[in-house]
Amino acid sequence: MNHALITPRIDRMRSAARSIVRELGFMQKGLAGTELSPSAVHTIIELGYGTVENAGDLGRLLHLEKSSISRLVQKLENEGLIEGGPHPSDKRSRILSLTPNGRNLLGDVEKYARRQLRSALDVLPADDVSQIETGLILFAKSLRAKPEHASGVVSGVELHQGYRSGVIASVAYLHASFYSQYYWFGSVFERKVATEMSEFMGRIDNPMNTTFSAYLGDELLGSVSLDGEDLGEGTGHLRWFIVSKEAQGMGIGNLLISKVTAFVDQYAFDRTRLWTFKGLDAARHLYEKHGFMLTDEATGTQWGTEVVEQEFVRQHGG
Repeated sequence: MNHALITPRIDRMRSAARSIVRELGFMQKGLAGTELSPSAVHTIIELGYGTVENAGDLGRLLHLEKSSISRLVQKLENEGLIEGGPHPSDKRSRILSLTPNGRNLLGDVEKYARRQLRSALDVLPADDVSQIETGLILFAKSLRAKPEHASGVVSGVELHQGYRSGVIASVAYLHASFYSQYYWFGSVFERKVATEMSEFMGRIDNPMNTTFSAYLGDELLGSVSLDGEDLGEGTGHLRWFIVSKEAQGMGIGNLLISKVTAFVDQYAFDRTRLWTFKGLDAARHLYEKHGFMLTDEATGTQWGTEVVEQEFVRQHGG
């Protein structure tokens, strides 16, 4: 830890960053003299620079889920700014590129941005400009080079795969305590989780079934399971995804969903399905980020309380 990074210093840097965001126009309707959103402008720039070549690359660069990227790409294609072509080695992917109109827009954006930055820096001495250049480059580099911080996963967290003593009771407890407090689920829900997970653990030795659990010492922070049997051949069932209230915001959920989708891809399931209910926005964000799409929703009571139940599906390789 850098002990020079005291709270007042951090807050001064945060204040400066907010000012930069405002003055460069990120809070306005359009960006860089256009009528486009910031994500659309970034798409034009990065495609023009060749930083990305397909929607998957774009999603990772902009930190947007698959559904948001699909809408963004479709909008820019409809406006005649980008176009897609077949990938030479992957039929499921399209190579994206700028159209002539897109290249013209890129030129306009570049001129606007350079003029904007030059007008701000012209009032400063050369030494100050040099310090700003070095500082921004180093700061951008430090943001990109922090995978643990980006996911938020703290040191000391251990990931365990498969059965571990006490995991059934711990997962049932996390579900019951969270959903009773925030969604008034009762004994029906707790019994359902404990009973069904107990049955599943009797089949855990099947290589198509697995559980990933994150621990800090002996404390369960979160867990998720993949049942490769109950929905039939070729379909995985993502079940019992939970993160403790104390661990939320630490990146545990993203770590668990990353592991379980990698497991699904390794065993080449045709699709993976999960059932949840409307209102769990943080979980939905993670599902969509990792390729799940909402396919159905209807009012139901399978968990003992009436909610809008939702089904999400992820196709293999999604």
